Amino acid sequence: MLRAAAVGGGAYVMGKRHAEQSMEDRATQEAPPAGAMPPAAAPESKGLSAQDMERLQQLAKLNQEGVITDQELAEQKARILG
Repeated sequence: MLRAAAVGGGAYVMGKRHAEQSMEDRATQEAPPAGAMPPAAAPESKGLSAQDMERLQQLAKLNQEGVITDQELAEQKARILG
């Protein structure tokens, strides 16, 4: 149960850090020149969502740090990949 709390806490902190960084990035971006066309939206893929990819990266980092075991990583990865 302690391990689950550590994983959840780690994911929370990483998510918060990511959100803060995104807000800083948006604040520092320059406005596009007048008359500039916005970039075309990328076509949707039927693969993993950005959220799933981020979660897999977070789990891998937690595994490297020794917070979760290889078995726990494999279980979570299988759950995300479906």
